[in-house]
Amino acid sequence: MNEQQPNQLNIEISEEVAEGTYANLAIITHSMAEFVIDFVNVMPGTPKSKVKSRIVFTPQHAKRFMKALIENVEKFEATQGPIKDLDEMALPVNFGGPTAQA
Repeated sequence: MNEQQPNQLNIEISEEVAEGTYANLAIITHSMAEFVIDFVNVMPGTPKSKVKSRIVFTPQHAKRFMKALIENVEKFEATQGPIKDLDEMALPVNFGGPTAQA
């Protein structure tokens, strides 16, 4: 009895993808045809970082993604309280970790 309803999408995810990739920086660029979001993990004290994932959207899908993200942030804040913006927080230069030595 595993019948799909009309217009129902069956989505699968591999174990590797399900683990996720951590990113603490997103770089967004766009052209007339697409939006490109590069997700980066910037580590303190390292001079170079690599893009961990790149997502390419059509402008229409970028706008739908933006609306979905806004809706989900609002739902999160309704149950968990306001998310503090990084501009409102005093972050130490070393992100709270040990000071690097050479």
